[in-house]
Amino acid sequence: MSTEVLAKVDVEIHHTDCFINGQWLPAKSGKTFPTINPATEEVIAMVAEGDAADVDAAANAARNAFDSGPWREMDARDRGRLMYLLADRMEQEIESLAALETLDNGKPYQDSLNVDLPLAIDCLRYYAGYADKIHGSTIPIRGNHFCYTRKEPVGVAGQIIPWNFPVLMVAWKWGPALAAGCTIVMKPAEQTPLTCLRLAQLAKEVGFPDGVINVVPGFGPTAGAAVVKHPLIDKVAFTGEHRTAQTITRDSAETLKRLTFELGGKSPNVIFEDADLDAAAQGAYVGLFLNQGQCCCAGSRVFVHESKHGEFLEKLKRLTEQRKVGDPFASGTEQGPQVDRAQFDKIMSYIEKGKNEGATCVTGGQRVGETGFFVAPTIFDGVQDDMSIATDEIFGPVLSVLTFKDKEEIIRRANDTFYGLAAAVWTKDVALAHEFAARVRAGTIWVNCYDVFDAAAPFGGFKMSGHGRELGEEGLKAYTESKTVTVALQ
Repeated sequence: MSTEVLAKVDVEIHHTDCFINGQWLPAKSGKTFPTINPATEEVIAMVAEGDAADVDAAANAARNAFDSGPWREMDARDRGRLMYLLADRMEQEIESLAALETLDNGKPYQDSLNVDLPLAIDCLRYYAGYADKIHGSTIPIRGNHFCYTRKEPVGVAGQIIPWNFPVLMVAWKWGPALAAGCTIVMKPAEQTPLTCLRLAQLAKEVGFPDGVINVVPGFGPTAGAAVVKHPLIDKVAFTGEHRTAQTITRDSAETLKRLTFELGGKSPNVIFEDADLDAAAQGAYVGLFLNQGQCCCAGSRVFVHESKHGEFLEKLKRLTEQRKVGDPFASGTEQGPQVDRAQFDKIMSYIEKGKNEGATCVTGGQRVGETGFFVAPTIFDGVQDDMSIATDEIFGPVLSVLTFKDKEEIIRRANDTFYGLAAAVWTKDVALAHEFAARVRAGTIWVNCYDVFDAAAPFGGFKMSGHGRELGEEGLKAYTESKTVTVALQ
């Protein structure tokens, strides 16, 4: 465990209530729930437990702001200016926001400071630049008519985000919605509501009109379900687990909401015999253990050509056993705790399943320390395709190593999952890399790299990994509607 503690930034909890129509309000029920520090298992703060009544107030505020408030009349460039101002404020407060993110989520402070916050700020700036560049087209049609299209905001966007990248998920959702001119009702994950609430306050301070951004913390079956069912909410964007997306699809059917889902994965990371094994081992290491393994696109199925299996496994094992696990605010910490007790217990149960099903635990496989939800980075070898650790999304620091013989076999096995979020291939053969990219059914394919993200590059999944895309121009289109206007010229 890392022990040398960094000079901590003072973490001030500014707000823990619902943010509705520009005001901080307790839940109408008066209920609160604890948000827990996963490194110490101590309560950080009590947060308002919003439910259907609070979502109703937020939806009405967002509807009014969209239909008749200043947001509707605001010039697109002024919307973009507000987004730039919010990004600037985040940059000014980057250390305190990073500390708040680490306190609530458990990820290493250096990751929050150097990865999550910069990516979130960049995402908001990317979409701020798009705000005044959303336009339709003119269309030549028969007869003496002038025909054109308008791109209009979809309306009130309900947004439900997960706990693994809290501040980044806010930016991924707010960015395209605000650029398009939508208003927002967001439900942050109950495990990690604090940075979302802080960003709502910063948005108010930089001048976003009341009702444009609303945040209702609470639980999925109450607050989340109310967002999905509310008749004044036009669209739901959800990032999370596929079973929840199935429930959202059923519950939204009555109002025919527009839906976008970014869901889970069991991503294949394939290393051919001609690959640079040092680079591939480093890529597999980062591709799984980043963020304590709590990544939807984690490369949790590592397939290595049988001729390179032993050499590759030794390199990967060496990297993994050097990984520093401990206090996320400590100097040198590379891995913090899992987000909560439930996730910790789930991961440990899968480690036991892997052992019981006959896989070999090469390293890790145990809890680290006695306090906090720390799991040792774990590698299983001798994994078979039908084992639970090879089929189920574990969402933790558990990596499965499998072997393969040839191209046709591995493409078939890479696709043999109902997920399709991401995949990677390591090879010096350019033709093979492009063939792999074309034939593997996943929304993102990395070639000789892993976990490369940019706000301009669309991200999303095939099959049970979701539909629609986050980021890039495609992410923006998810928040717009096309309107055709035809004018008689005689």
